[in-house]
Amino acid sequence: MTERALDLLRRQPHLAELAAYPFAFDLRRADHVEKVRLASGAAPLEPIAGDDTGATYFVCPDGAVLYASSDGMAGLVGVGVEEALDVLTGLPHWQNYVGLSPDDGEERILAEIEDTESWIRETYGSELDADRAYLRTALGLPERSPVELVALLYDALLRTEPDHLLLNAEEGLAYMPLAPHPSTPLRDVVLATGRTDLYVMRADRAAWEEVTSEPVRVATVLRAAQYDRRPGDLPVLRCLLRHQAAIAGTDVGGGEELRLAAFLVARHGLAEDLPLLHAAREASAYTLSEPLPQPAAATGWAHGPDDDRFGREPVDEPEFTWIRLGRRQGRTEHVRVALIRMLDDTGPDAERLGALSRELELLGDFGQAARAQRNVVSLQVTMWDRAAAGHTLARLERRSGDLTAAWRALGRVRVALGLDAPATAAVEPAADTTAAQWHRRGLGRMIAEEHLRLVLGAVESGDAGLARQAMACSKSLLQLIGEESRKRISPLSTEAKWAVARLKK
Repeated sequence: MTERALDLLRRQPHLAELAAYPFAFDLRRADHVEKVRLASGAAPLEPIAGDDTGATYFVCPDGAVLYASSDGMAGLVGVGVEEALDVLTGLPHWQNYVGLSPDDGEERILAEIEDTESWIRETYGSELDADRAYLRTALGLPERSPVELVALLYDALLRTEPDHLLLNAEEGLAYMPLAPHPSTPLRDVVLATGRTDLYVMRADRAAWEEVTSEPVRVATVLRAAQYDRRPGDLPVLRCLLRHQAAIAGTDVGGGEELRLAAFLVARHGLAEDLPLLHAAREASAYTLSEPLPQPAAATGWAHGPDDDRFGREPVDEPEFTWIRLGRRQGRTEHVRVALIRMLDDTGPDAERLGALSRELELLGDFGQAARAQRNVVSLQVTMWDRAAAGHTLARLERRSGDLTAAWRALGRVRVALGLDAPATAAVEPAADTTAAQWHRRGLGRMIAEEHLRLVLGAVESGDAGLARQAMACSKSLLQLIGEESRKRISPLSTEAKWAVARLKK
């Protein structure tokens, strides 16, 4: 529903003209310099106005107003249109104040506003205050002090991430934060519940059962205990270790958490804990150093290799620790923002790019996973590695809904395997012997299977031409791979054949 203030601007040209100058909210400049979207995949943004720098104001699906500059910066300026208009009419040239916070104090805030508005009056004239009062009254905006307005702006900017991260729609690159205020690191977001649970477990034994009923809460509490070690925590740590040993080897039993729990108990160096440590080791296929039956040995083990493995500061932990734990907690948007920012900052590092691609795929963001994987493919040297990485890329492109890109990726796979001639010899490296036996190994089955899945995807999307092209390649691949591989994907092959046959009717 259109908010009242915006509706008034659209219906009354004299108000719209005043909003456009000097308050730089011009309804006629709603076209942004490039296509953009929210990283969360929420409904399309609605552009409502812009300014003379090429920036645009968008209304998000939740009603918040997002400002996107023409040079790749973005941030919320209000939880709704009326709050955004409150800020930008009350603080003309509000962009000058994005570095301010309520903590700066009234004196500094008023001084900076006076400096800016003195310059505006030199250009616009002495009518600034009168025109501002007229426009704000006409729009039904409340009276607010400049300090209140700065606080509104500050709060809005801090709410930008994770739900309102803006991306270039074509390349998937994230806009940079509009404000210099540091956001809460993912590690602190992830650890918050663990710190609370640890505090509760220390104070109330009755809470132990509730916390240990959820494996992800146990994992988070263990991380919190890793960074906040207290002598009195041993009973809590024993409880957590028993729980981890009990679920070892199950779908929810993490080997890393079991190792951490054992480490935190062992470092206390008590002989009475040795049976528990031995039992934890025997319960898990995960390798634990076996402590000898002496307290000093347990302490020595705890101060051995695992002392380096489990540090004292969260900031020293690998970023992927928080990515994985955050995903398990269901913090999808926080994790998505962290991964996209990491991807934007990653250079030609195939291992890191591959890890980012896998985590984005697990998160369900196949488009960003494909963006990372494209770089992985470009960094491969041997034809086997290029074909394997290209197969993964094709799967991600297909799952993201870009069937044309998936077909291109499979085309490069076939070139790498020597099945197709390269479109441009200077671009594709010559075949080598590393991929010579691809059809006799698992890679052959996976590539043939991906062609068949693309057939089904093309049929479902109504792209008959692509479906037939992919089916023709699938038939050739099925003739090359071994009999056992053909048997494993026979149901999929039959389904694809029937799907193409229906296209002819």
